[in-house]
Amino acid sequence: MTLKTELHIPVNKGIFPFIPRRAFFENSALEYPLGKQLLKVLQEMGVEIKLVGSHNRITGIPGKTPREAYQEGKSTMVVGVRKTLEFQTCKPSAHFQLPLATSCPGMCQYCYLNTTLGRKPYIRVYVNVAEILDKAKEYIDSRIFDVTVFEGAATSDPLPVEPYTGALAKAIEFFGTQEMGRFRFVTKFTNVDSLLKLEHREHTRFRFSINTPAVIEQYEQRTPRLLQRLEAAQKVYQAGYPAGFIVAPVIEYEGWQEEYFALFSELEKRFGSGDRLTIELITHRFTQRAKENILNVFPETTLPMGEANRKFKYGQFGYGKYIYSPEKMEEIKTSLHDMIEKNIPQAKVEYFI
Repeated sequence: MTLKTELHIPVNKGIFPFIPRRAFFENSALEYPLGKQLLKVLQEMGVEIKLVGSHNRITGIPGKTPREAYQEGKSTMVVGVRKTLEFQTCKPSAHFQLPLATSCPGMCQYCYLNTTLGRKPYIRVYVNVAEILDKAKEYIDSRIFDVTVFEGAATSDPLPVEPYTGALAKAIEFFGTQEMGRFRFVTKFTNVDSLLKLEHREHTRFRFSINTPAVIEQYEQRTPRLLQRLEAAQKVYQAGYPAGFIVAPVIEYEGWQEEYFALFSELEKRFGSGDRLTIELITHRFTQRAKENILNVFPETTLPMGEANRKFKYGQFGYGKYIYSPEKMEEIKTSLHDMIEKNIPQAKVEYFI
């Protein structure tokens, strides 16, 4: 069922880093105030609206080839009610996932979600944010003698849809009231201004995914560039948030050491010795299924996916992946730790994988 576009209060499209071509609304989503609000906003934008019975069964997204299906999926928003409120674990960065959204409008060629979200990885947002946070409270209370950490970006980048849902703001303020609860999320996007004055009480760690300009330019389509991310990170840092960076995926290519050193040198210029910063380091890896999907969607990709130069390793979810050889991993680890020590020695390296 397609809804006709109606006129409502004018919307400032400039605050939205992502405007979908189409939006599907689960019928039950319109029973929530946020669902009704989103319907009005998207109608004002002229977005095609359709009603569906379930946000888990979406048909009607165009795209005949794998590339077309992927691109159209990335241009589609689905508004639903999160019914499954059992949270997944989230190692190594947190105890549990906090499911505020699924997928993102970015088109990063290496993204592991390419293998888990289907041929048309549409962006899904949830209108029952209060219920999701109530469930988080239950998890916190069940571990009352230990701090419980939640990751808000395990299956999404929640920042580009924040102007629609306000879910991050609600989560940040909620965790600001939780003595034994902590929140963390990571983003490649830069629309941070609405989050800078919240009462976070340093209970939310606000991280940015960064890489060398060469990697971002080649493999991270439809995302802000490095300097834009670093400028947004400075705002967050100055607002008193515990901040951090995920450098991922670390890719070996000609000149990689010089360019990653320049990356950490830029961090030193903007953040000094790195006090209050955390660093997470993730080397490039891929599964056979991911490789097939990537080559279908991005046949021109130059991602290094030759199995002969990799070590096969089983992951925590039972499937195998191709990682760098032990010798290469040790070289990368030593190099990156040395770069960090020379530029931002007070930053805490949380893990290297």
